[in-house]
Amino acid sequence: MHPVTLTFDNGPEPGVTDFVHNVLAARGIPATFFLIGRKLATPYGLALADQARAAGHVIGNHTFSHRTPLGEAPDAVAAQEILATQALLGDLAPERLFRPYGNGGQLGAHLLSPTARDMLVAGGFTCVVWNAVPRDYSDPDGWPETALSQIAAHRATGVATVLVLHDIAEGPMRHLPAFLDRLLETGVRFTQEFPDETVAIRAGQPTPLCARFVAARSPSAACP
Repeated sequence: MHPVTLTFDNGPEPGVTDFVHNVLAARGIPATFFLIGRKLATPYGLALADQARAAGHVIGNHTFSHRTPLGEAPDAVAAQEILATQALLGDLAPERLFRPYGNGGQLGAHLLSPTARDMLVAGGFTCVVWNAVPRDYSDPDGWPETALSQIAAHRATGVATVLVLHDIAEGPMRHLPAFLDRLLETGVRFTQEFPDETVAIRAGQPTPLCARFVAARSPSAACP
């Protein structure tokens, strides 16, 4: 069966994230939620994160502000974006997963600065990216067809899918129940694992992909 790592970015969002939790629970599907620190710094944000963890979902760090890719931000920004969010997550995120902000799902050297990379390495983080972005945030009605096409293309080439969806207020998640039912009919295996082709740093160790995602500012602590 084709492996799909189902991930949700940019929450927690009241009325949306809890709806997603219910949809997943009804189908017994595990997922990973990458949360934004400024949304966590509220009572409802922490409650939704705790609810996700209690349901068996993995919680990850998706920066504090979600405004500027770290490879394009001043070095001083990295501590706030990474460490402040991780402090808010605390025991809810022992896996220390970090997903950088890509500004529209783009992959490239804009994702991390050398300072951010070094901070992730020193902190024992696993830094993960993606390979399927159906742009539900800009196409709230058409994204399910795009996602199904992306997953089918990966299946044909034997590449596991790391799918990025967004539990945000703009409305794309209203199609989640029907999308998941259609996907289950195609025969997939939902997992919380991240294949090597989507991992830049694993448990504090840079991978061969790391250099692709780091801005060229300094030769120190270079990726392999």
